[in-house]
Amino acid sequence: MTTGATRVYLARHGRTALNAEGRLRGLSDPPLDEVGIAEVARLAEVLAGKRPTVVVSSPLQRAVATAEAIGRAAGVPVTIDARLNDRDYGPMTGLRRDAVECQYGSVDSAPGVEPLTALADRARRAFFELVAEHGPGPVVMVSHDAFNRALLSQLDPTLDHVPQRTACWNQLSLVGGRWRVDAYDCTPD
Repeated sequence: MTTGATRVYLARHGRTALNAEGRLRGLSDPPLDEVGIAEVARLAEVLAGKRPTVVVSSPLQRAVATAEAIGRAAGVPVTIDARLNDRDYGPMTGLRRDAVECQYGSVDSAPGVEPLTALADRARRAFFELVAEHGPGPVVMVSHDAFNRALLSQLDPTLDHVPQRTACWNQLSLVGGRWRVDAYDCTPD
């Protein structure tokens, strides 16, 4: 008998000004911008239709605002959980991604950035712990670009470089004892 959730909707928060400027957000805490607020309203409507039993969110305000909109639309509680936090970009936080890539070859090579392997391990562990804690679901998890991409690639290595647009969602299902990615980078438009 399954004791945890068997369906998860992994969402990314709506747009912020730093997203629009191509800057690394990480653990900085910018609010949603006007575009992000509109994106989140559409995302909330779509995910409310999936009938989640709970919404779990990163504690960063861009994710919390997204999660609260989904929770309100679905009439379910929102839980804040730091395990869903964004990648820590250390001293690169706030810098333009293209500038970091130009100087260091990639964000992964920049000093002080949370190693991709550590992020992937953290994302995988958080996912399985949260699924077990919040069954039977469906569960909505609201996180960030880097976290979502790391988790998706852990569940399906062919999804190593998939995009995660702002206010997108991914559908994950437990089938035959294994998690699979049914849909990714879906937007409500």
